[in-house]
Amino acid sequence: MALTPIPALSNRPRSGGDILVVDDNAANVRLLTDLLTVHGFSVRTARDGPGCLAAIAERMPDLVLLDVIMPGMDGFAVCRALRADAQYQMLPVVLVTSLDPMDERVKGLDAGADDFLSKPIHAPELLARVRSLLRVKQLYDQVDAQARELAAWNQTLEARVQEEVAKNARLTRLKRFVSPQLADLIVAGGAEDPLKSHRREIAVVFVDLRGFTAFAESTEPELVMEALHEYHAAMGRLVQRHGGTLERFTGDGMMVFFNDPVPIPDPALRAVEMACEMRDACCELAVRWKKHGYDLGAGIGVALGYATLGAIGFEDRVDYSAIGTVTNLAARLCSEAPAGEVYLSQRVHAEIDGRFRTESLGQISIRGLSKAQIAYRLLEAAQPATP
Repeated sequence: MALTPIPALSNRPRSGGDILVVDDNAANVRLLTDLLTVHGFSVRTARDGPGCLAAIAERMPDLVLLDVIMPGMDGFAVCRALRADAQYQMLPVVLVTSLDPMDERVKGLDAGADDFLSKPIHAPELLARVRSLLRVKQLYDQVDAQARELAAWNQTLEARVQEEVAKNARLTRLKRFVSPQLADLIVAGGAEDPLKSHRREIAVVFVDLRGFTAFAESTEPELVMEALHEYHAAMGRLVQRHGGTLERFTGDGMMVFFNDPVPIPDPALRAVEMACEMRDACCELAVRWKKHGYDLGAGIGVALGYATLGAIGFEDRVDYSAIGTVTNLAARLCSEAPAGEVYLSQRVHAEIDGRFRTESLGQISIRGLSKAQIAYRLLEAAQPATP
């Protein structure tokens, strides 16, 4: 007879143990039932082999007292059917018999029985064997429950490991664009996913080395790379210190913006503060480069405006970019600024007015823009203005 899966453990009775008594003799069933019930066990009964299998399939007992001699399907056949199903292999089965104990024991062991009782039943022996097997069953259930719990933990751990791997991969990608602090904040859920396209007001800083083309044409590539390494390292430290988002390095140039992916207060002010330090750092580098005969210096442009930001590229290569007039304006201001100078757009100047000393450049024509733009030069002494 086919057996169905074990029902949920919550459906099982709470008692000293759930015992299934299987015997075709009503008097034997009544005797065993009365004896076990008095001692706190819950007892169910079945009259034959098929009835036994049906009762077990309906609800898993803690132990089966199984008569050997029954019409049709005897106890040995029932025991073999149970052991053939993996979910019932650890179910304690006690064969009850009035036949030759040795002969029955050998056959019962071959069928998969756990213990034996001889008729007539001796009550103390019955209770002792039932309690002993139930203790073993209880230990097995505990181990099985712990194994299931461990398997659940393993699944949870595997899911967490996969989540951490994905998180670290995302963090690695983000650290290419933003400071480590911002990347950690984004991955931890402190900011929206920056790779999704969105629109935001940002302050953009463009930096470009003057004289780099001539320098690269007349200098050994190894020396060019060495100078670029110094330049990028100095600028990169300042980007991280001020919490800027590095959009890209383009050889001698770079673009940094503020207020994305994490909104910040006073992005224009943060951008100008960083631009001041970049100008000073580049002036120090220029002095060092001059000693080696390198005529290099950095011009910087800063603009404020709205842009569309997000990931661009394809599956195997994604960059984080800002697109809009504000980026073009910052780049054009940078191209107009001589080495050692910082040019500001009108909106940036309005945001920092009174905090830094500036000089108006009036309206200047910006290549790529239809209208002339009012621009300002950040003076050498980039200190807060005296009230």
